[in-house]
Amino acid sequence: MQKITPFLWYDNQLEEAMNLYISIFKDSKILSVSRYPEGSPGPAGQIMTATFELEGQTFYALNGGPVFNFTEAVSFFVDCKTQEEVDDKWERLSEGGSKSQCGWLKDKFGVSWQIVPSILGELLGDKNPAKAQSVMQAMLKMTKLDIALLQEAYDKA
Repeated sequence: MQKITPFLWYDNQLEEAMNLYISIFKDSKILSVSRYPEGSPGPAGQIMTATFELEGQTFYALNGGPVFNFTEAVSFFVDCKTQEEVDDKWERLSEGGSKSQCGWLKDKFGVSWQIVPSILGELLGDKNPAKAQSVMQAMLKMTKLDIALLQEAYDKA
């Protein structure tokens, strides 16, 4: 078992959210589900808690009602190797949600995600400050991150 595991609190969309995430990320699966029994605080038969795995990362989740909401103060950083992966994760996770600046989005459940190409860290960390700054300026103009445009900014500096 992981020492630290994210725990997500949904109003009543846990099952839908879990199924969406499992459909987007490879090597994902539902590990366990418990449902509200008759006479409990939640609707009988609705998922109460679930444990699922996305790309080897375990998540716990609860249908706890409308007491708490997600904020951008916590997000999930998704490392993408290719532009195709960036495009796929960006479109599928943002559907019904909202897109923001610099690779950030909120899914339709309010969970924040950062969809980031692996190369971005390398380009921003270049020892040449002009190259790193050029990449930073290019990134700040983007919503979905574009590897070719980031590389172009790096090469031109």
